[in-house]
Amino acid sequence: MWQAIHVKDRLSSLNPGHEVVILGMTTKGDQILDRPLADIGGKGLFIKELEVAIEQGRAHLAVHSMKDVPMVMPEGFVLAAISARENPCDAFVSNHFASLDELPVGAVVGTSSLRRESILRARYPHLVIKSLRGNLDTRLKKLDAGDYDAIILAAAGLLRLGLESRIKSLLSAEQSLPAPGQGALGIEVLADAAAMLATVAPLNDPDTAHCVKAERAFSRALGGSCQVPLGGYALIDNGQLWLRGFVATVDGREMVSAELRGNPVDDEALGLQLAALLRAKGADAILDQLAGGH
Repeated sequence: MWQAIHVKDRLSSLNPGHEVVILGMTTKGDQILDRPLADIGGKGLFIKELEVAIEQGRAHLAVHSMKDVPMVMPEGFVLAAISARENPCDAFVSNHFASLDELPVGAVVGTSSLRRESILRARYPHLVIKSLRGNLDTRLKKLDAGDYDAIILAAAGLLRLGLESRIKSLLSAEQSLPAPGQGALGIEVLADAAAMLATVAPLNDPDTAHCVKAERAFSRALGGSCQVPLGGYALIDNGQLWLRGFVATVDGREMVSAELRGNPVDDEALGLQLAALLRAKGADAILDQLAGGH
């Protein structure tokens, strides 16, 4: 809802005299909280109902966290704008410890992400990793109830909701490479809705869009989904797009990573190039293992 209100306010200020109305919906991804996302159908569960509302004409656009948007858009839909990115990092949240390094043997860490789980298992094999689903309030309540010693969340959500005081430390991209699209918002409309495409175009941030397109192309080329522990993160550095990526087994024992730099306008080509680099380093063997496990 914060995301929807944020976009509503921006559209209202850009289009004085026009009314922007929010159609609040709860999706399947929000309702099924007792099982890992990878087991119940993945990221599409957060956006399917919203797309149906757009198809039926009940809504004109949907606002998504880009890290929740499946890598292949359904026929007839398009991401019309990707807005400027909030902090893309993962956040360490705990009531008793200041950082991951402080956690004792057997401490329980909650996360909903196989990407985070593989990183934690690789670097902190002495920790116990437990699944953690639900919206931010639900996750924080479970932490406060003592179900977990610490939880890892996207910093962007905490910052947007004014909960930065809950962040004990931010994990750098070197410590925990973000998910493709993390921290960015995308606006989805019907591909042939010319008026809506023009209306939301001013919300697009070109630098963020180039980075997210590179990350998504990289992930798509490796079959990225909730079932694949994969990180992909780009930023614009001295006019160049700097893209880093990894793919790993869930237990973190096998991981291949690579990085490259190039012209931001070549965003998707750079993503494909990075995926090819990872394949050359043995990513296919990891992906085959993951496919065999499901």
